[in-house]
Amino acid sequence: MRTNNSFNGKKVLVTGSDGFIGSHLVEMLVEQGATVRAFVFYNSFNSWGWLDTLPRDVLNEIEIFVGDIRDPYGVRNAVHEIDVVFHLASLIAIPFSYHSPDSYVDTNIKGTLNIIQACRDKEVKRVLVTSTSEVYGTAQYVPIDEKHPLQGQSPYSATKIGADRLAESFYRSFGLPITIVRPFNTYGPRQSARAIIPTIVTQLLSGAKELHLGSLKPTRDFTYVKDTCHGFIEIARADATIGEEINVAMQQEISIGELVQQIMKHVNTEAKIIEDSHRLRPEKSEVFRLLGSCEKLKRLTAWAPQYTFEAGLKETIQWICKNLHIYKSDLYNV
Repeated sequence: MRTNNSFNGKKVLVTGSDGFIGSHLVEMLVEQGATVRAFVFYNSFNSWGWLDTLPRDVLNEIEIFVGDIRDPYGVRNAVHEIDVVFHLASLIAIPFSYHSPDSYVDTNIKGTLNIIQACRDKEVKRVLVTSTSEVYGTAQYVPIDEKHPLQGQSPYSATKIGADRLAESFYRSFGLPITIVRPFNTYGPRQSARAIIPTIVTQLLSGAKELHLGSLKPTRDFTYVKDTCHGFIEIARADATIGEEINVAMQQEISIGELVQQIMKHVNTEAKIIEDSHRLRPEKSEVFRLLGSCEKLKRLTAWAPQYTFEAGLKETIQWICKNLHIYKSDLYNV
């Protein structure tokens, strides 16, 4: 296994850099010595998303590229003179994919096609395309390894499957040095209330006596965001990962019901749990069990998790406490 020792001098593009995982990845890459171009979604407010919250000395090291992943011409400009592309830009909210599936096809499938076409034309040396554990659907066996069947249980997961297969085709057809990175449930600071952990924490910290949630039965495999980003970087460093699909997971599972009890202990409060019908997925769309295998990641790279779930959860709750004012805990965020 040959690895690159450093990102020093490497020109790196991160799409979705204004988002939750993307902003943490940008920060980590700057620390690694990379020259980072951060692709952020154009908006009239001149907002760079979570990048706006980074320390000034970190922001000064970043080149901001404002555009739209759905625009192939802008994407080609973003990829110009880039060595490594981390493609994270995506629509990810599952409930909203029931409402607006067209936008998921345009962003997740066509956006990925735009990236890999541009990378092929510009002869980019490494391309990492971000997948999701949702492509597996409810586990048919555990731990879920990369050979597990794929199942589109929501329009979101279906579009991610489509993007993954496009990426695979460009590796097999054109030799584009692609890796498909498949994070399981990432959590940590800067995550929106669309995700389960911020949903629980923000309601409890806001003093809610009733905790509105979906089903408590599903299990998830949670990875702290810094460990997820570390996984991306180690995958990009290892030549053995080219052409592979690789899970980033902790190989541990917890039910939503158990998660609620654990968070209540952390924040030292209790609330009555209400099953909110608006938060339930259609039965055949619900992913009831996710428990990922990280054996391939460990075998091909130098990755090892740095955070236990307990430690990551503590840091996440502390951050949400300091930033509770940005959340609308009384509203269901799809």
